[in-house]
Amino acid sequence: MFASVEAIFLSTFVLINQNRMSAEDNSRADLDLQVSLLNEHETTKLIKLVEEIAKRLNIDTDADHELKELKRDVAPEAVLDKIEEVDDRRTPK
Repeated sequence: MFASVEAIFLSTFVLINQNRMSAEDNSRADLDLQVSLLNEHETTKLIKLVEEIAKRLNIDTDADHELKELKRDVAPEAVLDKIEEVDDRRTPK
């Protein structure tokens, strides 16, 4: 009898700990996403600044198609909407 009560308490504590760890993981993932989006924005800004320097030095950058793609700023709202859409598809209804 005592062993079964102890098992119930232990399993409850394990589940509580797992839920807390899951919440911490979600918080870390959110922070990581925010840092990544900020880094992407700053990198895009640097690319634009370097391109302006290249133009002032009469360096042709028009032929670089990859540069055109890299200059496009990422819309954080679009990224977050896409993540939410994927999460909604994963979650069983």
